[in-house]
Amino acid sequence: MPELRDTITFLGTAGARFVVARQLLASGGAWLKLGNTQILLDPGPGSLVHAVRRKLEPAKLEAIVLSHRHLDHSGDLNVMIEAMTEAGTKNRGLVFVPADALTQDPVVFSYLRSYPRDIQILAEGGSYAVNDVVLETPVKHEHPVETYGFIFRTPRHTFSWITDTQYFEGLAGCYKGDLLIVNVVRIKAGAPIGHLSLPEAGQIIEEMKPKTAVLTHFGMTMWRARPWELAGELSEQTGVKVIAARDGMELDLAQIS
Repeated sequence: MPELRDTITFLGTAGARFVVARQLLASGGAWLKLGNTQILLDPGPGSLVHAVRRKLEPAKLEAIVLSHRHLDHSGDLNVMIEAMTEAGTKNRGLVFVPADALTQDPVVFSYLRSYPRDIQILAEGGSYAVNDVVLETPVKHEHPVETYGFIFRTPRHTFSWITDTQYFEGLAGCYKGDLLIVNVVRIKAGAPIGHLSLPEAGQIIEEMKPKTAVLTHFGMTMWRARPWELAGELSEQTGVKVIAARDGMELDLAQIS
């Protein structure tokens, strides 16, 4: 029997409206293959296309997870639910969303809600199981809509994903694991909508001290500044290996630990 692997494939690294609208970077979210369990995180515009191009099969998904209902994270949510359930012919898979994704300006169509095996509501301090994978939502983020980041625990690895949020005291202490993935939209602090900046990401990395940190979800200022070079500078500043995600990049967690 082949050894089980935990991998993350970035179906896109775009963050914020202008990069997404112009598709300067893809915005398809991330595909997690955690042992025998496949999970799609934040299926933004183009998620289905980029998944199929990389020979990833939506019908094999066990779950779709949504951090929040903004379009750059949820644009392909409905089509991916339909694809996961084979157009509703198979009542399978789980969908995890914040409560306002179903109520206020809902982003899950009503006719699709009976297609998955279950739709579960994310909440602060929650813990949810998908086969032998556990995902936790340790803290509610500071963002214009209800938003959560995640700690993923597999039998082999623990890693965290800090999704969109304004920086707040204690944020780094809520997350853990050898790998940290963090959404970094702006190169400088002070965004009108709550997103992390590069210096704030550096502060989180210094506090948390993972073995590896990955920057993703780039806005225009980050993209123009060459995020791969910025990641190298952060590595020198923090003493932690920091890399910038690329569209289509596959990350093998065994290589990190």
